[in-house]
Amino acid sequence: MPRDASPRSYLMCPPRHFDVTYSINPWMNPEKPVDPALALAQWEDLRDRHLALGHTVSLLDPVPGLPDMVFAANGATVIDGLVLGARFRHPERHGEAAAHLEWFRTHGYADIREPVHINEGEGDFAVTASWLLAGRGFRASPHAHAEAQEFFGRPVIGLDLVDPRYYHLDTALCVLDDRADEIMYYPDAFSPGSRAVLARLFPDALIADAADAAAFGLNAVGDGRHVLLPHSATGLFAPLRARGYEPLGMDLGELLKGGGSVKCCTQELRPGSR
Repeated sequence: MPRDASPRSYLMCPPRHFDVTYSINPWMNPEKPVDPALALAQWEDLRDRHLALGHTVSLLDPVPGLPDMVFAANGATVIDGLVLGARFRHPERHGEAAAHLEWFRTHGYADIREPVHINEGEGDFAVTASWLLAGRGFRASPHAHAEAQEFFGRPVIGLDLVDPRYYHLDTALCVLDDRADEIMYYPDAFSPGSRAVLARLFPDALIADAADAAAFGLNAVGDGRHVLLPHSATGLFAPLRARGYEPLGMDLGELLKGGGSVKCCTQELRPGSR
């Protein structure tokens, strides 16, 4: 079926201070050197692709000493103009939360909540037409799910992550079009009960295999037509095209050394009354 893209607004943060000096997920290895110039070039390619597709990209200034700020999706969740800030589990990332909240305060957002419970923004929150999907098990607290439901007024579906490689929901599940309930996901990243819930709610979901999940193929961004995803997730391209989507491969291999890819670098600013 033909697909129509809808214009999106994104928040991104240049990887000026990106490095891997500690390990808080299985992808991070401080012994593997990072090429800062290559990381920046790959990030700029992603930013430019968003712009070429007609989307708006706002920039968050990176802060020295916070190398993971490039993963801007973790800093907040924005729905209908409401901003739920992040509260990071690991102390290495605590400072990012304040930087994000300050950006929203200085850019005209009035409805901002500083969370009580641990959540890492769109790392563990994913928006569909009907639900707010919420991951838990490695980072976000289950109590954050109730906090998000009360704040956003949207039904939250809790999903248990069981594989430490897929420590955030956005590493194991992608919303292809948030105007509908269309997703792709990797079942083995979830508990049996959560797999059953996903199968019930999304019977027509695109199912990724282990190779494409390991290539971070689910850490992707969709605008209703285009799907930006790691180019190495080759098994997802044909199924996406068969569903009418246009997959666009991106190389963010240098940023993957920090455990993130396309979606991790792209926070969506969903508009509403402000």
